[in-house]
Amino acid sequence: MTRTGTRRAPASRRRARWIAAAAVLAVTASALAGCATRGATTLDTEAPVHLTMWSGQSDQAEKLLQALVDEYERDHPNVTIDMSPGASSTDELLQKLAASFAGNDSPDISYTFGSWASQLERSDRTLDLRETVAEPAVHWDEFTAAARNTAQPTGRKVIGFPAVVDNISLLYNTEVFDRAHVAYPTADWTWADFRKAAKQLTDKDSNTFGYGYSVSGSEETTWQMWPHLWQNGGSILSKDGKRAAFDSRAGVESLGLLRDMAVKDKSVYLDQTDTKFAQLFESDRIGMITSGPWELSALKTAGTSYGVVQLPGTDGDHQTVSGPDLWTLFDNHDVNRAHWATDFTTWLTAKEQDERFNVAVGNLPLRSSEATSEAFLRQAKTLPGLDVMQANSANAKQTRPTVPGYNGLSEAFGNAVAHVLQGEGTPKTALRQASVAADKALRQG
Repeated sequence: MTRTGTRRAPASRRRARWIAAAAVLAVTASALAGCATRGATTLDTEAPVHLTMWSGQSDQAEKLLQALVDEYERDHPNVTIDMSPGASSTDELLQKLAASFAGNDSPDISYTFGSWASQLERSDRTLDLRETVAEPAVHWDEFTAAARNTAQPTGRKVIGFPAVVDNISLLYNTEVFDRAHVAYPTADWTWADFRKAAKQLTDKDSNTFGYGYSVSGSEETTWQMWPHLWQNGGSILSKDGKRAAFDSRAGVESLGLLRDMAVKDKSVYLDQTDTKFAQLFESDRIGMITSGPWELSALKTAGTSYGVVQLPGTDGDHQTVSGPDLWTLFDNHDVNRAHWATDFTTWLTAKEQDERFNVAVGNLPLRSSEATSEAFLRQAKTLPGLDVMQANSANAKQTRPTVPGYNGLSEAFGNAVAHVLQGEGTPKTALRQASVAADKALRQG
């Protein structure tokens, strides 16, 4: 998703790069694992160490991060950290990492999207931080379950630390609600309440819609559906992670709700671009969107009057979805580099430093202990609703899959959702067909 501070490309280009780079990762690391030149084999914490870090950040965030790197270097004179964005966009980092594996010149630390986690672990080029995160001083339990699970994609190695956490909440445009004389959403809303309000907010004469949803078939289309599926008791994958499980009663009911809103009520603006629904919300043409903290800066700039609550629920279940990203650490066969890369990343993601990075750029804080900090409370006043989104992190109870075949599964599911919302086919038939394509993608990995 589009986040403050990160550098993104269109979803279609992201998908193509992901597939190409994933294929390289699958063969490169195993073929060349024994070719790397080994560095220090005995830890010497006073020896000079040079680390490479790929940040994946835009200019504003890069400056904040560089200041933290400079501070760490001052406090640790034997450590030099050469930080750069790593690529022209964050999306290109995976392919750069694949190339670095081939050349045995991997960075020590790199920003990586959470969806790459299991592919990176399978490369056998990451460090394993299980002993580090088990240390009481690290306070690993302060990260959300979704973030922790993303960092430990197969349940074995911990390949890095959370870099960005987020979740999807319900944003409502108070101007649109007031114009239609509809009561604002509350934290107790059900999806029936949501559907009713969306219908009341829709006005054909002014071309105003109650809700906006992506039908591009991208991950934006896909991940917006996962909370519906989970709240209805469904699963994305089978228990062994080898097959799609969304073709279920829960899947049909979840997709059926949005289909009825889009096709019967005609209360949903169907966005082919992933971006226009947010712009129409900002300009008082859409009453509600489900989105995350990356939207708040744009709303502030646009001067939009809005509110934020947790997602509507099913039988009191208000689960949401989170898409955490990571600082992944790579094994360059040098115990000194591994030690200081781990130490720096542990320090960077501690509360004190995170308040000066993630909180400062308008992201959610990484840790639950930051929710009441002065730095976060100040930022929440600047970006109203950020505190609600932080509290909503507790509703991110399940982890979006990071299995190698997830990209293909997402594409199959997203296309099914897009077609159904546009009146093409039924939820049951579309999901059955999508599950066949998803299972093929999971088999291919």
